[in-house]
Amino acid sequence: MVVGRSDIVGKPVAMLLLNGNATVTVCHSKTRDLPAVCRRADILVAAIGKAGMITPDFIKPGATVIDVGMNTVTDPAEFKQFFAGSEKRERDFAAKGSTLIGDVHPKVAEVAGAMTPVPGGVGPLTIAMLMSNTVKAAKLRRGQIAGLLATR
Repeated sequence: MVVGRSDIVGKPVAMLLLNGNATVTVCHSKTRDLPAVCRRADILVAAIGKAGMITPDFIKPGATVIDVGMNTVTDPAEFKQFFAGSEKRERDFAAKGSTLIGDVHPKVAEVAGAMTPVPGGVGPLTIAMLMSNTVKAAKLRRGQIAGLLATR
């Protein structure tokens, strides 16, 4: 299941999963009874663009949750809604005046079988793949195709 239909994340992720023979459902913020639709998913990719929108009631117990969202929270009331009681996050928020949160509420970790963190989950992987693809493109441009084909 992919929650989000953007041209940057939602649609490309859905196409990659389809190409890998996955059965994919694409939802968005206007999907009727979105929590019920999401609860059917064994794997949920959240790319909806709203901080903490995916809450525990969206998740099938034991499901894998991949949080692609990157949202900055600066409002103290909103911060408390997500991270009340987390001393480390509270210290960091007090020092910086902001924190990062994905599209998945932190309490989803209590229901999910596995969940990517924000920050530190999909973001570093995205950067690594961007660098890898940049090197491959440079090699192709220089005509070093034989070496590139050997790495596939």
